[in-house]
Amino acid sequence: MLEKIQFVKPEMIEARSMEMITKELKGRTWPEPEFSVVKRCIHTSADFDYADNLCFSKGAAALAVKALKEGVSIVTDTRMAASGINKRRLAEYGGEVHCFIDAPDVAEEARERGCTRAAVCMERAAALHENLVIAVGNAPTALIRLYELIQAGEIQPVLIVGAPVGFVNVVEAKELIMTAKVPFIVPKGRKGGSNIAAAVCNALLYQ
Repeated sequence: MLEKIQFVKPEMIEARSMEMITKELKGRTWPEPEFSVVKRCIHTSADFDYADNLCFSKGAAALAVKALKEGVSIVTDTRMAASGINKRRLAEYGGEVHCFIDAPDVAEEARERGCTRAAVCMERAAALHENLVIAVGNAPTALIRLYELIQAGEIQPVLIVGAPVGFVNVVEAKELIMTAKVPFIVPKGRKGGSNIAAAVCNALLYQ
């Protein structure tokens, strides 16, 4: 079996992967920067369903690229998503990654109120009073609370990456956030995850 393996230099692995993805898409393409987002999500997951389920509001990706280059920060709902985002590239533009999920006061408040930590995290994001990209890769309750905060005029994100994964209220939360009249990138259906949320952010940062 070893003789069948093609050894590739480390610096060439990603480029080779993107070439293979483009080839397997068989001529399907999107305007940039959407195409880069689609390819990076496929690259991260090895799942070509993202070619069909990624939904972009009009101009959302281009607006987000511009905002990130102007120093907008990113708020995530999980440490995994925060860890996956290229913070060095983001810092070059003047932005940073915020994640409040493991803050002791967030956990305590969530217990007292009987809600999820992810919902409280969205309130913490609103309290920053900044232009933000919100990247949700785990909790549909984060998207639901974010929708409520938007409707109340307490936050107006530059972009919402709505990529929670799972079964309970996931599809419904994604459909809800797509009606919030805020730019979004959402993988419709049950698929998503912190790795996908980070992949979308990185694809935008690498433009």
